[in-house]
Amino acid sequence: MVQWFSRRFADRNTRRVFLSILGGKLLGVGILIGAIKFIDWYWFSSALADEAAKVPEYINPINTMWTLIAAFMVFFMQAGFMCLEAGFARTRETVNILLEGIVDTCLCGILFWAWGFAFMFGAGNKLIGLQYFFLHGTPATYGATGVPMLAFWLFQFAFADTCSTITSGAMVGRTGFVGDLLYSFGVSGFIYPIIGHWVWGPDGWLNTITPAAFHDFAGSTVVHTIGGFVALAGAIALGPRLGRKFKRDGGGMPPGHDMTIAAVGGVILWFGWYGFNPGSTLSAMDAAGCARVAANTTLAACTGGLSAMFYVYPRHKIWDCGITVNGFLAGLVAVTCPCYWVSPIGALIIGAVAGVVCVVGIDLLEWLRIDDPIGAVPVHGFCGVWGTLSLGLFATGQFGAPTPMGADNSAAALVTGLFYGGGVNQLKAQLIGSASVLAATFSVSLAMMYVIRKLGYLRVSEAGELEGLDIHEHGGGAYPELLGGVFSPGATPPEPTSRPAPMPQVATSKA
Repeated sequence: MVQWFSRRFADRNTRRVFLSILGGKLLGVGILIGAIKFIDWYWFSSALADEAAKVPEYINPINTMWTLIAAFMVFFMQAGFMCLEAGFARTRETVNILLEGIVDTCLCGILFWAWGFAFMFGAGNKLIGLQYFFLHGTPATYGATGVPMLAFWLFQFAFADTCSTITSGAMVGRTGFVGDLLYSFGVSGFIYPIIGHWVWGPDGWLNTITPAAFHDFAGSTVVHTIGGFVALAGAIALGPRLGRKFKRDGGGMPPGHDMTIAAVGGVILWFGWYGFNPGSTLSAMDAAGCARVAANTTLAACTGGLSAMFYVYPRHKIWDCGITVNGFLAGLVAVTCPCYWVSPIGALIIGAVAGVVCVVGIDLLEWLRIDDPIGAVPVHGFCGVWGTLSLGLFATGQFGAPTPMGADNSAAALVTGLFYGGGVNQLKAQLIGSASVLAATFSVSLAMMYVIRKLGYLRVSEAGELEGLDIHEHGGGAYPELLGGVFSPGATPPEPTSRPAPMPQVATSKA
């Protein structure tokens, strides 16, 4: 063996190959050992391990996780909206509602990343933000909150998605899917972020009203008033559903197809509101403020549901589930603006009034012959206005603003309403802000809806509406056994035997 190896090694080419292979293996072993040493030195030496574990001073991990958890809860409200709208609607438009909610969320996410966040939270002028397009050039944190900008973006995306979803509630049952996409593009990409900049932008003009600045803690105006009055514009431009007979004409609101999922959807929304309102502190360090906001949110919802139910009961001597659900949602919407600055007594009153406002709003739309199947306009639009104005009445003057490390209750930061000795200054600011947002939203969105209608995309054809949006637009229903089988896209559903009879009428005023 030794002789054979000596003869082979005497050959020059053999020596070159052998040394090359041996050198390569030794080099590989050396690189591997060096990599192990480097990893051990960089990640596991005590000095660098401490440095890696140390959170930069400008990031507050507690506030960050609080904001992210709140964002996840607000996002889950989409499931609540989908259930609520589907339950209050008819079987033949359920898939349309579900898909619209999903696609609207996807579209809103892209638009809010591309330019919606820039329009809303970027510095620019008093009317619109002009920085952070595509989230380019954003700082590490949102202001002095200690919350990373991406966490704040996610939280605000969930708000934007909520606003756009509110709109669809008043347009159920007769809106073409392309029309849904077009108005969602307008709301998420332009109407919501630009008008929202006036209130929450760093240099929005409503922040500079004197002697008292406009306040909207979690969005009675920015989210709910905008969403509610875009919904009103859509309902007006569309007109009522075929066969819809209003109370003044001897009819009433037709019943929804599944009160179970409608009620569950409402309670899911209630749960999500605990992210919506307490999460708007952006500060878990303000523990007392978060607890106060959560308690006020709960109490307003409770009185809203009860006041709506008891207000309707004398009409027909029935306990109406649908109106009770919309009543507690009305209380939640109303308290969203003032929740940080009012006492529990104030929250109880605000919610109780909101429940009545909701019912009166439903009656008003019924009298005006405006078809809002879900009650989106009274719940979000009318009660959003009431909640915004209520701050100017019920703010106690004890509370200022949340900060990264607690509450700022200095004299300059306190908010005081009329009923607590603050005079009319705060109420005037709330009136100016609410009226401005309402007028701008309604006028712009009404113009947008009529343009989409003129293009022929807003409302489906009469035949398509009679067939049902699920079959006409999406090729299958949510309950295929009710239709005699499962339809796939491209399949031909059975022809309607005749024009459907007018919708069954009920005596209640359920939204």
